[in-house]
Amino acid sequence: MESFEQIAEQYKPMIHKIINSLHLYKDKEEFYQHGLIALWEVCQRFNPEKGDFTNYAYTFIRGRLLVELRKIALAKERCVSLEEEFWRIAGDFQTDRTLEREILLSYCETLTTNQQKWLLYTYWDDLTVKKIAELEKVTVSAVKQWRTGAREKIKVAIMN
Repeated sequence: MESFEQIAEQYKPMIHKIINSLHLYKDKEEFYQHGLIALWEVCQRFNPEKGDFTNYAYTFIRGRLLVELRKIALAKERCVSLEEEFWRIAGDFQTDRTLEREILLSYCETLTTNQQKWLLYTYWDDLTVKKIAELEKVTVSAVKQWRTGAREKIKVAIMN
């Protein structure tokens, strides 16, 4: 009995021929691996009383590669791949943030200038305390004090 490595080497051209006959030009190496796995299964399942090994191997390997092709096609159908045009159009529909900013500024009426800076930097610009401190050329502790004062005043404003 031949080893599987010898059988794989002997049937390598057949696997490549099947890949080419199915017009598989992408992921050839992956399909070759599937072909080798199918060949291994053929070696395990083959019954000499039922026919010729080569014919059985060819049919089984081809069938296995067709199954893999179907799996890939189904995955592509289920997976949404958005084209560049979609993103170009979607960019045109960005929401107007004017109302958001007005609501945010409505909370600023009772805040000091520095507390307003903290609020806008944090919620409008999405900056960290450290980044705000760098931009305003103050300590992180100072920005944290602005935050504490702003939060207290905003809580009071919301409760009333």
